[in-house]
Formats: sequence, structure tokens, C-alpha cells
Amino acid sequence: MTDEATSKPALPDHLSTDPRSPHHIPAVFEHPIGIRFNGKDRLDVEEYCISEGWIKVPAGRTLDRKGYPLLIKLKGAVEVYYRD
Repeated sequence: MTDEATSKPALPDHLSTDPRSPHHIPAVFEHPIGIRFNGKDRLDVEEYCISEGWIKVPAGRTLDRKGYPLLIKLKGAVEVYYRD
């Protein structure tokens, strides 16, 4: 059980699911991640920053001009953890 805990990389302060982003770390996504925002678990988070206290989530089905989901920033308490 300790091997599993040590094999997981530390969760960064700023992480993005978009591979084009400089904040995308593929090794972290090999394990299921949970994000709790203002006390509620969120499954639709595209990017987060713990120190600044915000998450970015898709704004419905709206797309930007390049065809990617349009993201909105929500501010509040962000907690990130590995789900088991």
C-alpha cells in the first residue's frame, strides 16, 4: 500500500487537462483525481489553481472559435486529492 502512495506524483498547485497548456502534467492523469470546490466534488473541472483559489469549467455546450469548449473561471476554496 505504501508503494502506491509513493508511486503517485505530488499534485501540483496549478493543473490543466488541456495537453497544449504548459500546466498539463501527463503523469498526474495516470491516477484518478478528485477536485472539491467549495465543499462539493466537481467532475467537470478543466483547470485549477489551489493557491489562487479558482477552477475553470466549460460554459455549457458553447465553443470558442477554434472549436474548444468555452471556459469560465469560478473562485472559491479548491481541494485536490487522489481518488482510490
